[in-house]
Amino acid sequence: MVRRGAFLAAVVLSALAHGAAVGAAAETYPARPVTIVAPYAAGGGADLIARLLAQKLTERLSQSFVVENRLGAGGVIAATSVAKAAPDGYTLFAGASTQLAIQPTLHKALPYDAARDFAPIALVAGVPFILIVDPSTGVKSVADLVRLAKQKPGALTYGSSGVGGTPHLFTVLFQTLTGTEMTHVPYKGTAQAILDVVGGRVPLMFTDLAPALGFVRDGKVRALGISSTTRFAGLPDVPPLAEAGVPGFDAVAWLMLVAPAGTPDAIVDQLAGDVKAIMAMPEVRQRFVELGNLPLDSPPPAELRGYVKSEIARWGDIVRRAGLAGSE
Repeated sequence: MVRRGAFLAAVVLSALAHGAAVGAAAETYPARPVTIVAPYAAGGGADLIARLLAQKLTERLSQSFVVENRLGAGGVIAATSVAKAAPDGYTLFAGASTQLAIQPTLHKALPYDAARDFAPIALVAGVPFILIVDPSTGVKSVADLVRLAKQKPGALTYGSSGVGGTPHLFTVLFQTLTGTEMTHVPYKGTAQAILDVVGGRVPLMFTDLAPALGFVRDGKVRALGISSTTRFAGLPDVPPLAEAGVPGFDAVAWLMLVAPAGTPDAIVDQLAGDVKAIMAMPEVRQRFVELGNLPLDSPPPAELRGYVKSEIARWGDIVRRAGLAGSE
């Protein structure tokens, strides 16, 4: 009995010590620099959002938050590295709907499970896209574009940042809702595709706002509509596609800060609170708009898990409609 009692006492003391250590870790977090992995190249809209959050978290928590760009495979490399990282709050992922909602259906198999391998922290931005055309096409409205596309099915080409990327899927959705057929010209990135629209080599494409705003304002491309159901403050004259001739069009990409699954709830909740406070800052919200993003007031982490699952289902339908399920 003495030995059994001593054993039980040791187990209780060990559990208490472990609990105290976890509590202390959460109380002192972050005790060293934190890495925020970004899946896109430096200087892009998503990267700039990650860097703004890192800067504000550094200021708020008096510890360095550093952005590390890990490129390749549409963000799969970056997402996988975070999914397999230690769940201690020191490796985070500034993920997009591409990695967390689209890739699960696009790929036959992924080295990570978007719904299980991450602990959502905060949904920070909605990313509306605009449909732009080369002005020399003479297309001035969605109706003009639909008419032109139907005159010669498949003859009209459109650019994108790559097969299965958001611009590609948005165009597939557009074709489905308008009964049109156009030919896809994939590029290695959005910037190159936009330059070919500006240069008249490709007539049109969907693009996020950040890389296109200057060209729109200078008249080098014409914006026919925006993918969100509301107008964007930076382009108030560009109507939602749902109002411009494509009823039911509602497609907005998003950015979310996540941690590896298993990260202590105390750390996730702390970061969620910190990001919420940062997102309430007027200068931060203004900067998001300047970068072509819609600043969001995130639901709590527990609700975001359900949101990710619902988005995987929603985007999965679009990927399957495009005939791209399991194509990668």
